[in-house]
Amino acid sequence: MEPARTIDEVIAQLTRIVDLSCARGTADGYFAGFYRRVAAEVRARIARGWFDDGPRLERLDVRFANRYLQAWARHETGERAGAAWDLALGARHAFWPVVLQHLLLGINAHINLDLGLAAAATAPGTAIEGLKADFDRINRLLGDLVNDVEKRLVRVWPPLRRLEGIGGGADVPVANFSLRRARDHSWSVALAAAAETDPDLRAARAEAADLRAAAIGQRILHPGFHAGLILKVERLSERGSIAGKLAVISAYTSR
Repeated sequence: MEPARTIDEVIAQLTRIVDLSCARGTADGYFAGFYRRVAAEVRARIARGWFDDGPRLERLDVRFANRYLQAWARHETGERAGAAWDLALGARHAFWPVVLQHLLLGINAHINLDLGLAAAATAPGTAIEGLKADFDRINRLLGDLVNDVEKRLVRVWPPLRRLEGIGGGADVPVANFSLRRARDHSWSVALAAAAETDPDLRAARAEAADLRAAAIGQRILHPGFHAGLILKVERLSERGSIAGKLAVISAYTSR
C-alpha cells in the first residue's frame, strides 16, 4: 500500500480496508470505518475554514492517517507493526471483544502513539506551539465522533447502556480507556518529539510511547472481572454481520 498523499486518498484506502473487512468477516474494519468518518469530517471542516491553517492541517491529517495505514499494511504481510498496532490488529479474529473495544484499541494506538508523532513531524521544533489550537480542534472532533458512535451503538444494541456506568460521555473511560488522558498524553508526546534533535533518542521516545499504548490496549482487552463480565454479556447480545455493524459505525453526515 503506497502512502496516501491527500485526504481523498486516505478515504479511498480506508474504504478498501472496510470492504475487505466485510468480505472476510474480520473486525479490523470497525476502526477503519470510524476513521473514514473522521477523515471525511476533517475534509469538510477544512473546506469550511474551521481550522486556523487548512493546508497545514491536511498535511498533519495525511501524515497521521498514514501511520495507521502503513501499520495495517505491515500487519497484513506479517511484518511487525509496533506493539500497540500489533495488539489492536491482532484482535480482529477474536470473538469476545465488543465493537466498542475494537474501536478503542484502534483509537488508543492512534492517539496515544500516532497523533503526537505526526504532529511533531508536521511542526518540528518551536513550530509545534503554533499547532496547538488546531491540534485541540482535531481532538475535539474525535471526541464528538466517539460520542456519536456510542449513541448509534446503543440504539442498535440496547444492552450497551450497561456500560454507561463505566464510561459514556466525552471522556469514554469504558474498558480502562480515557480519551481525555489520551489526548493530553499525545500533546506531551508531540512536544517531546518536536524538541528532540537526536534521531536515536527520538526513536527511543517513540518506542516508549508505543509500549505505553500497548499496555493501555491490554487493559482495554482485559478490563478486569466486573467490566469484563458486562462486556461479555454485551458481546452475546450483539447481532448482525460485520457489514451491518460497520453501516452503523461509518454512516457519514457532516456536522
